[in-house]
Amino acid sequence: MRLFPFNRKELLPEADKSRLVAAIRSAERLTSGEIRLYVESRCAYVDPKDRAEEIFSSLGMEKTRQRNGVLLYIALRDHQFAILGDQGIHEKVGDHFWQKEATLLKHHFKQEHVVEGIEACIKEIGESLQTHFPYASGDDNELPDDIILGR
Repeated sequence: MRLFPFNRKELLPEADKSRLVAAIRSAERLTSGEIRLYVESRCAYVDPKDRAEEIFSSLGMEKTRQRNGVLLYIALRDHQFAILGDQGIHEKVGDHFWQKEATLLKHHFKQEHVVEGIEACIKEIGESLQTHFPYASGDDNELPDDIILGR
């Protein structure tokens, strides 16, 4: 028995979730870096970067050995996002890289190709992580690859 007679619409269909998890796994395959994707419907903050910082901390992303975690935060209904890289990766790529990735996402989102945009961004972040933090024998996957779905 359900309390509510309506079906809650999923933020992302299962096929899209699987596709994005596969993109994360592929991007992390040749790097010690970590990529997390957090998707929610609305951003309750004025600046999505503030929300991304809160999530980054709550997920313990600053605890990777080389400080090379990257969070993609997406608020689908509000059409907002933020990309947050930890200290180690930010020192290597600088502001220009993050701005380029934000432009890539905006381009895809304007064309309503949300999943394709996220996938392309994950791929490029993975390539950058591979360049600056190549996989070395014994590197562990320090953070889960699953997508975190908020409300």
